[in-house]
Amino acid sequence: MATTNINVRVDSELKQNAENLFNDLGLNMSVAITMFLKSAVSHDGIPFELKRQTPNADNTIAALAEYEEMKRNKAAYKSYSSFDDMFDEITADA
Repeated sequence: MATTNINVRVDSELKQNAENLFNDLGLNMSVAITMFLKSAVSHDGIPFELKRQTPNADNTIAALAEYEEMKRNKAAYKSYSSFDDMFDEITADA
């Protein structure tokens, strides 16, 4: 079967991270991309779920309201002087 070239522009850090990953898996970039393309053809689509990351409006509004309440009424909420203090308290009951 004849082969052809594909030119893809990606961020250099992404390329390096992908090459490191593929090398750890015993693959090179060409083989990994070929595997992705064969999987896409086999699935008749992208071989993994694609969706937008959209915040949940209700949860975001509630979280912002809680934050504003915490700023207004600091004494009603527990605070810690360090992460370690908080962690120690949380894990004390575990």
